[in-house]
Order: sequence, then C-alpha cells, then structure tokens
Amino acid sequence: MNETGALVYAYRLDGRGGGVSVDWAELMSTADSDGLWVHLDRSHHETREWLSRQAALDPLIVEALLEEETRPRCEAFEDGLLIILRGVNLNPGADPDDMIAIRIWIDGNRVISTRARRLMAAHDTRERLEAGRGPTDPAELLVSLAGNLIQRMGPVIDGLEENVDTLEEEVMLHGSRSIRGRLIEMRQQTIGLRRYLSPQREALGRLLNEDRSWLRARDKSRLREIADRTLRYIDDLDNVRERAAIVQDELMSRLSEQMNRTMYVLTVVAAVMLPLGFITGLLGINVGGIPGSDSPFGFAVVCGALVVIVVAQVWIFRRLRWI
Repeated sequence: MNETGALVYAYRLDGRGGGVSVDWAELMSTADSDGLWVHLDRSHHETREWLSRQAALDPLIVEALLEEETRPRCEAFEDGLLIILRGVNLNPGADPDDMIAIRIWIDGNRVISTRARRLMAAHDTRERLEAGRGPTDPAELLVSLAGNLIQRMGPVIDGLEENVDTLEEEVMLHGSRSIRGRLIEMRQQTIGLRRYLSPQREALGRLLNEDRSWLRARDKSRLREIADRTLRYIDDLDNVRERAAIVQDELMSRLSEQMNRTMYVLTVVAAVMLPLGFITGLLGINVGGIPGSDSPFGFAVVCGALVVIVVAQVWIFRRLRWI
C-alpha cells in the first residue's frame, strides 16, 4: 500500500501474527473496528474528519492525536488509553535527536496512530505483519511499537558513546580547536535525546500501572523490559553528557595551555628585543655627535655589542629560570 493521503497504512489483525491490508475506501464505509490498526498522517486534512466521524473519538482525543508539539505521556480515558511516544529520526539527511512523535489511541479492539513524518518503528511493525510474524492483537501491537521505538534508539546511543571515545583520544593526542565544534554538536544531540526519553520512561511507567483487561501480564512484562531499557539509555546519555563535559574541559585546558606557552614565548622575545630596540633607536637619532658615525668599524662594533647583550640576557633569563 502506498503511503499517500491521510492513510499511511491500515491492517486488520488476523490473530495469528499477520494482517489484511485495509484501504481508505473500506475505512470510510465500515464501522467494524475489531483488531484494526490504522496509521494516519496527522498533517492531512481528511485525518481529522475520519477521527471525528468514522472513529467517533472524543474531541479531546482527536486534538491530542493531531496537535503539533507534544511530549511523551500516557493518559487514561474510560474507554481506552492515549499514549504519545517519541522515536529517533532515521530519515535520510535528518538529525537523530530531532525525534518524531507517534500518537496512539488504543481501546482494546483497535489501535489508531498518527504521525507527521515517516517513523521506522511503525514501518518495522508493518513489515512483521506482512511476514506473518507480527502482533496478534491491539495490546501486542502497542508493545511492538514501543519496543521498536527503543530498539531503533540503541545504535544511535551506541554511536554517541563511540564518538565521545574518539574525541577523548583526539584531545589527548592533538587538542585541536576543530574538536570543539564536534563536542558541541554531540552534547546538543545528547540533550535532545534525553529531553524526550525521560518523560517517555514516565509514560511507560504509567502505562504499566493501568489495569485494563486487554493488557495482559505478558504484555506488561514486555513493557517493563522496554521501560527498563529506556532507563538504561537515559543513564547512558547522562554518562555521555558528563564525559563530553570532561572532554570539553580538558580541551579548553589544553588550548589555554597552548596559548599561555605562545604568550610566554612572545614575552621572552619582546624582553630580548626591548633593549636592542632601545639601543638601535637611540643610535638612529638624526643629530650630531652619534658615537662611531665617522668610523668605518662603527656598524660592526654596534652589531657585536648587540650580540653580547643578547647573550647576556639569555644567561640572566636562564639563571632566573625564565627559559
């Protein structure tokens, strides 16, 4: 099925791990919602109409499924649950920390989800249904979506840990200023991911506490594993952020040390050149009576005197442990 219009795709679960594809015309004409998963594009104008009329959802739920910006949460209603989760953006050219929201309504008989951009976690669940190895009921479908979201985050967080290892090594070996920009970018990604993972852990925890007949013990067991893994990823992100801060401090310390060494060398050079500049400036006064102005050896004598002064200065600086 092509992902066009309001409908991204829809399936009617067969209870054996597979699903029958449902088109838009059938969704508009049937009221049978048993075992139905409808995945919609929330930015399409027909989505609101279908949610309000065919799905007969409460206006508050419709607004939650269509709102622009939202944080992960779980809200309980008398006839179902509203769950909003986030997944990493794995679309080409996108930043993973620009996390994509999936809004889910589940009432035991059906699952309705909406998104604005393509989300690979939902695509993974669809592929498993197509292969006959997917969820058998709406509760398992919810667990599958939540599990795929957290599974897709694993490589991204592992990549951040590898990046901070690489940056630590580069700082120790080179201490280049170019590392600073990469550090800032990595810290921004870490903050962006943690911003949504923390409330997502709370949403999963609240979902675990819901007492619904269709949410069985095995479903809650899997959700608990997902919540624990989310907490583990939050700890990993905190670790990456702390290590990145340490690397940045080390980098700034090394850059400051390099600058201090440069300033020290310039100060020594200036100290050596100061008396030489004073003498040559004094001898360059355009008045009569300059010593040696009429002598053919005057220039050589002055140069020799300058060399002696430099040698004396170097000896004094070494005695004072300045160089």
